[in-house]
Amino acid sequence: MRARELAEEYPSVTLDSDILEAARLLAGRRLPGLLVVDDRDQPQAVLPASQLVKLLVPGYVIEDPALARVVDEEHADRLCQALAGRPVSDALPPERERHKPPTADAEDTALEVAALMAHERSPLVAVMEGPADRSRARGAPPRMLGVITAPHLLDRLLGET
Repeated sequence: MRARELAEEYPSVTLDSDILEAARLLAGRRLPGLLVVDDRDQPQAVLPASQLVKLLVPGYVIEDPALARVVDEEHADRLCQALAGRPVSDALPPERERHKPPTADAEDTALEVAALMAHERSPLVAVMEGPADRSRARGAPPRMLGVITAPHLLDRLLGET
């Protein structure tokens, strides 16, 4: 099975997208993370759901989890509102420290994708079409076919056993 056969349409956001909307998309569709793309639809980062959860928790509570007990429910319910109007880029490391998301060639095997996902510890891999030598020689970037998520990959691999 090749990556092109495993790739699925998947929601993405840009660096300028609203974090609160990204969080709603993650929660509403129960996604492990979102792919962050640039204006040419090229993968730039992965925004894991866990990172958005971390943004909701005040720094002092992360440093001392026992303090979570003293935050009243009314205040806790308002934590999400602090995300409104902020760009997705606020949830990512600074650009110089940001890692590009893992990408697989459309012709990679399922095992190659699994190894890449495991090595990069990423909940998703973008699948790109167009051999690097041909597409880059013409100056055109590879085209993204879709995304393979860890749950989808596991489902397909387990189904083959």
